[in-house]
Amino acid sequence: MHGLKELLIKEEERLESIKNVVDNRLVETPDGRLRITTSKKSVQYMYCTCGRNGTYIKKDDREIIGGLAQKAYDLRVKRLVDRRLKQLEKLAEEYNDNEIEIIYEQLHPIRKKLVKAVEMPWEQQLCEWKNIPYIGKGFAENVPVIYTKKGERVRSKSEKILADSFYERGIEYKYECPLELKGVGTIYPDFTFLRKRDGKEIYWEHDGRMDDSIYAEKAIRKIHSYISNDIFPGDRLILTFESNGVVISDRMIKKLIEKYLF
Repeated sequence: MHGLKELLIKEEERLESIKNVVDNRLVETPDGRLRITTSKKSVQYMYCTCGRNGTYIKKDDREIIGGLAQKAYDLRVKRLVDRRLKQLEKLAEEYNDNEIEIIYEQLHPIRKKLVKAVEMPWEQQLCEWKNIPYIGKGFAENVPVIYTKKGERVRSKSEKILADSFYERGIEYKYECPLELKGVGTIYPDFTFLRKRDGKEIYWEHDGRMDDSIYAEKAIRKIHSYISNDIFPGDRLILTFESNGVVISDRMIKKLIEKYLF
């Protein structure tokens, strides 16, 4: 699974942070443990140093009660975290997102022709996806003629900025590739990508005239059509917006690319 290695490392970092918290709290904890008993809606606290016997703690002595309760909780967390860190450390060290692809790629070219890979290498997946022909949406006569660095015609300067950003970063995309949505019909996402980490198509819609009420209403309806087909913003749908006073920046584009396209 692409991206699992990164998730394993992030989980290690999270658990290390938790471990530091509980380790520091356990440094100055009191000896012994807390036993709590209930009888007829009455709660009693006992301070135990060995076995089940102990001395009663007054309910007003919240510092001792709270300290012993916190200690018991922290010890349980520490045991679990220590165990998980050992497991994750070993797994993260051995695991590689591309390990099955690597087995195929390391085969001699003659052997490659004799076997069928259980997982198609990413470059091959991308190449096949890229080569699927499609017919995009046509241009009206009054639409400005704008071309990207890739040599494709787009509808606006902002779409050119986006397309050029993808091209400069070596990201394959399809411009206005038709997409069928149930209950809606054919729509034309501004940009379509094949995401490496899960092999799913994701879509980027740029709405550049959000201060135009008619345009904005149409854009909202389009977003709703995605959602009704289980394509959600922040998952497989990337949204960017502009108005007369607010324009898209290269910094924002870069952040979105890093977040969703890799």
